[in-house]
Amino acid sequence: MAQVVVGGVGMTRFVKPSESPSYVALAGEAVRSALADAGIDYAKVQQAYVGYVYGDSTSGQKALYGVGLTGIPVVNVNNNCATGSTALWLARNAILSGQAECVLALGFEQMQPGALVEHWKDRPGPLEDFIKVTTDVAYDGDVPMAPKMFGGAGIAHQNKYGTRDTTFAAIRAKASRHAVHNARAIFRKEVSVEEVMASPPVTRLLTRLQCCPPTCGAAAAILCTPEFARRHGIDTTVTIAAQAMTTDFPSSFEPDLMRVVGYDMTAAAAASVWAQAGLGPDEVDVAELHDCFTANELITYEGLGFCPEGGAEKFILDGDNTYGGKVVTNPSGGLLSKGHPLGATGLAQCFELTGQLRGTLEARQVEGARVALQHNLGLGGACVVTLYTADRGTR
Repeated sequence: MAQVVVGGVGMTRFVKPSESPSYVALAGEAVRSALADAGIDYAKVQQAYVGYVYGDSTSGQKALYGVGLTGIPVVNVNNNCATGSTALWLARNAILSGQAECVLALGFEQMQPGALVEHWKDRPGPLEDFIKVTTDVAYDGDVPMAPKMFGGAGIAHQNKYGTRDTTFAAIRAKASRHAVHNARAIFRKEVSVEEVMASPPVTRLLTRLQCCPPTCGAAAAILCTPEFARRHGIDTTVTIAAQAMTTDFPSSFEPDLMRVVGYDMTAAAAASVWAQAGLGPDEVDVAELHDCFTANELITYEGLGFCPEGGAEKFILDGDNTYGGKVVTNPSGGLLSKGHPLGATGLAQCFELTGQLRGTLEARQVEGARVALQHNLGLGGACVVTLYTADRGTR
């Protein structure tokens, strides 16, 4: 499969909704940073895929018009929490198909405080089938639906494998240690397992510190062909070696909340990526995983093949998910510490992994990182897994 170069990346600092500028300002900052990183101007971009969840139908155009009015196709993308990586997937496919040599993927979100809610009550909700299964299983009562689903997935894992509550809390403590070194993260204070466990309960399993906060921000990536990169002096260190998107299977609606929240989508996307790249999970140095809740990071270790089914607790307790272990997961601090502006998350993951493979992230740098994996998941549902590789000898 032809290579696609990640030629430039940009990202804003993630902030609370009460502190956020407009989505137009956020998007403009991210795109200008990505263009500057690539060393090109906006006129060189031939297509743009713009992701956001909460906004009107052509907010993508509005977000870009302040950067440039060049007449290019602008495609608006909404795939729930997998929106940013869906924009990335579309941008890569545009290059692989030969339609374009240089494409922008942008994701942003100007969110509102509080739990996620449906805004359209006069028509069928896209998550109503997931909600019915979750309600029927009934691990928790009157709590917001997202933590009920993901907290229930964690309880399902406990019921199968005996996973301890403190093991989930250890994921949040690890995320906080990593986020200390990320100036763009919203939460940078290190917390202990005990502090995580002592924070206010949200579900039977999850405490507040185990749930990602609603935040605002933007991130962008410039993708191009290797030939385009060489013509314009763009750094070709980082390429997308393989990528797959999956949506729901019949198992998503069985009474197993691990599968309701996307375990099978993750496993299928990962299997496709390993087959495309001719690599395996043991060869990954660093990963950015969709840790909207600690429970999702834990089950994702198994879905991606970083450890066997039922092996996540040992993987965590052995320190195999952090520096000095098998694969450093979420060196950015992840969604738990960095924040989760829905449309921006997938491209923020791309930003982090590009820096890791370039070897430029200083205190949080994973030494010698050559292979990186990105996992971005949205209910409703979609999962995108992207594998990046580095050649630091090529500029």
